[in-house]
Amino acid sequence: MTVSSNEALVKRIARLAKQTKDLEEQIKKLEKLNEKLARENEKIKALNEKLSPEGIKEASEAEKKESSLKFNMATVLFADIHGFSKQVEGMDSSAVMDELDEILFEFDAIVSRFKIEKIKTIGDTYMCAGGIPVKNITNPIDVVMAAMEMRNFLEKFEVNKRGQGNRIWDLKIGIHTGPVTATISGKKKVNYDIKGDTVNTASRVEAVSDNGSILISVMTYELVKEFFDCEYFGKLPVKYKNDLQMYKVKGLKPEFSVNGAGVFPNESFRIKFGLIQFTDMQEIILDKLEKELPDYLFYHNVKHTVDVVTEVELIGWGEGCSDEEILLLKTAGLFHDAGHTIAYDNHEFYGTELAKEMLPKYNYSPEHIERICSIIMATKLPPRPTNLLENIICDSDLDYLGRSDFIPVSNTLYEELKAQNKMGSLNDWNKIQVKFISGHQYFTATARSLREVNKQLQIERIQSLITE
Repeated sequence: MTVSSNEALVKRIARLAKQTKDLEEQIKKLEKLNEKLARENEKIKALNEKLSPEGIKEASEAEKKESSLKFNMATVLFADIHGFSKQVEGMDSSAVMDELDEILFEFDAIVSRFKIEKIKTIGDTYMCAGGIPVKNITNPIDVVMAAMEMRNFLEKFEVNKRGQGNRIWDLKIGIHTGPVTATISGKKKVNYDIKGDTVNTASRVEAVSDNGSILISVMTYELVKEFFDCEYFGKLPVKYKNDLQMYKVKGLKPEFSVNGAGVFPNESFRIKFGLIQFTDMQEIILDKLEKELPDYLFYHNVKHTVDVVTEVELIGWGEGCSDEEILLLKTAGLFHDAGHTIAYDNHEFYGTELAKEMLPKYNYSPEHIERICSIIMATKLPPRPTNLLENIICDSDLDYLGRSDFIPVSNTLYEELKAQNKMGSLNDWNKIQVKFISGHQYFTATARSLREVNKQLQIERIQSLITE
């Protein structure tokens, strides 16, 4: 074979190799294209299934399920704002509508202040509900208070517009408490629509109410009767159920109103209301502790916080504390170890910071918040309380020293300290405990009578466990 023939063969082989490489690259491109087409085909198939009658039905069912919420206790209010036909006939229709809009605008402001959800207006009927979307235990009281403000506003509105004794607007209100189902709609602004027997009953109560009256069902009455002066109104026939008893709200009880007039709430109302509202706040804080406390807190856990909250109330009543003082004590007990969610050391200070952040949302005054923070800081070891409330929380915080379950509780504190390398052997811990308990004293007479005897027994029990 000649040189020229060899060169031609080499060139041909090189050309074939290049063609082979090009074909391989084209095959890879085709494979990628096929994969992409397959994915697109799957998307189209899924979209077709979704747009089919069966798919639309399934999506609708899922959306309906996700956008509905059940509330076991909500308080529904219907307010009928109606004009007296003879007086309204002489007015310009646009003026009538302007006045109605002004009234509805103020009603919106009132329900907003009481954290009540406006549901809708149907003509001149105003509908709202307490306990939605945030569940709370105070919603029956909130709604009745809002109803009283609505009535008071309309009376002042008429006097300002037309003078004493002349009016074209009147108001009748019906309120009922019970379970509801809420349907959520809207993206930018979330709206709630509610349905169920509770809604229907509230509407019927409003229908039989008198002008100027706030009529409540017996269910609502049982939840608010401690605060409001009510009188029996009558029975409402309810299909397939027993007759529903109804009560007319006259106003706040004298002891809970400014100057005993039954209109504006006084400090006694706010304290009593705060004791009820405490349940809602306690649920939030305990849930926070459950989620955020470190795993090594075997002693300073949710149970300890519940124990202290219970004990401050028990000792507080024993020491003759007022309702106001009991509220301050329970609130301080709830927050006294909440700072452990931030840091172990100096947790008392961090607890006061959390209290300062949260308590204004529950209408605690600056003075009350300052006192609560002082009570919390009194639990810092060694305890040096300066007043009765600080004495009580210090005794409550160390209540376990005189309880029969002292040793197992004490061991959880040992395990907690050991997990942080803050404690040596259990024998060393028992020696420290004997020294601490021997030098400890309860500050209140109530705690001493309840725990002091048992505390001496605990010293003997621990001493028997110590080895030299």
